[in-house]
Amino acid sequence: MSESESTSHKKPARALNRWGMGTLSVLQTALLAVILLALNYLSVHHHARLDLSRAGDYSLSSASRRYLKSEALGGRGQTIKWIMACRRTSPFYERARALAEEYARFSKDRIELEIVDPLRSPDRMQEITAAYGLTLVRDLIIIDARTDESPVITEDASKVKTLNPHVRLVVADELVVYTTADGKRKITGFQGEDVLTASLVAAIEGEARKMALLADKGRIEEGDGPSPRKSLVDMLRFQNAELSEIHLSGIGDIPDDVSGVVLAAPKYDLTDAELGVLERYWSRPRAAILVMIDAGEAPPKLRAFLRGNGVTPRQDRVIAREKEALVTTARGVFTKGIRFTRDLAGQTTEFGGASSSLDVREGAEDLLNRRIQPMGLIEVSAGFWGETKFGRGGEKFDEVEDYGPPMYLAASVTRGAEADDRFAADSSRMLVISNTDFLDPKHHRAENLDFLASSLNWLVGREQLAGIGPRSLGTYKLPLLDAQVSFINRVNLFFLPAFLLVIGAFIWSSRRV
Repeated sequence: MSESESTSHKKPARALNRWGMGTLSVLQTALLAVILLALNYLSVHHHARLDLSRAGDYSLSSASRRYLKSEALGGRGQTIKWIMACRRTSPFYERARALAEEYARFSKDRIELEIVDPLRSPDRMQEITAAYGLTLVRDLIIIDARTDESPVITEDASKVKTLNPHVRLVVADELVVYTTADGKRKITGFQGEDVLTASLVAAIEGEARKMALLADKGRIEEGDGPSPRKSLVDMLRFQNAELSEIHLSGIGDIPDDVSGVVLAAPKYDLTDAELGVLERYWSRPRAAILVMIDAGEAPPKLRAFLRGNGVTPRQDRVIAREKEALVTTARGVFTKGIRFTRDLAGQTTEFGGASSSLDVREGAEDLLNRRIQPMGLIEVSAGFWGETKFGRGGEKFDEVEDYGPPMYLAASVTRGAEADDRFAADSSRMLVISNTDFLDPKHHRAENLDFLASSLNWLVGREQLAGIGPRSLGTYKLPLLDAQVSFINRVNLFFLPAFLLVIGAFIWSSRRV
């Protein structure tokens, strides 16, 4: 077959339908636009924010989130103004901005956030400084929780100016932890969420809760640097509470403005008159008592008072033997079914130093008839016992003289209708911990500090702040030898650039071929 015959049998090419192709292209473009608009709409109204950092450094703790969703914010008639006036060049800007946005997001529009750069928006910054009476422009955060038109600053007859108690100013320097070493001041940690949550609570409540330390009955160790006393003061400060000292002797009753009583490391027993003051206070609605006892050192009358409320401190020492070695650091497990420690339920912990055991009479009929309900909070782990002859050598569990399970390291006591939501706010609450060494900075454990913070908020009727608290971020040093530093410098300054140069030369040579 010739070439002319083979070509004669081919079908003629179909004419292009330009209108059809054009219409299809328009429909595809319109459909793509609709899909993009739909995706954009969904992403704006239905989105999730993920914190991919290893330790969740940019996420709020459960305690802060729970407070932002509570009636403390939801029951307000006005939104809270949150003004972050911070330079973008500040080393605190990014982390503080991320935290502020998290507060605003979890508050469900109950916090009105405004971020202002004083250098880029000088006019707006002047308006803010004039409105809040600021004379010095610094990187700061303003939390304004006023519910009325009361002035920001008031002035008395002596020309003393006072800031409105519902307005809090947080300077950026307060968000970080400084330490001084070799004459140099360095940033070693970030405690932004601690400070911001405490400031938010203070702005909403207006004033700090007052916790009274019975200074004439016991005193925890204090010093210029880190100490158990400072740990307790800092813990209270971050819960918007302040510690003040009172003397139980010589007063007829606990002052009405006291939100709670702290009895730490009692060394001296109560007199009959002092015991009467404590019992009258405990019989009040909304009484709050925190008792922290050194191991085996509960004075007799205080011990009788606690025993009458279902918790008896024992004259023992919680110890164990593991591979013939004596273990004096008590281990325990947070019990389940307790509302203000639900985030810690089932977790184990250790109490450094010396601990004695507590006998908790849960469900005792005589106590229930008096509307008193004790509950064990931290149960001693298996393998430990309460040694009554500690220090004499050859410690071994004796079924007759020593105490076995169940034993507790901490317990709570409620007096009143705690289970009835209508009257729960008027119930009295007490917390007993058979250890004071856990406040020592060298014995700090995150779960114990979270437990104490949750317990303090529970004592003063602020259960919404109970839970796992914020984590302070720290800086870490990487110890390197001089030879290792020299090797890293050679890699960065010579080997890495030389390697890139070789690759570039190889690619340039291959393209010339």
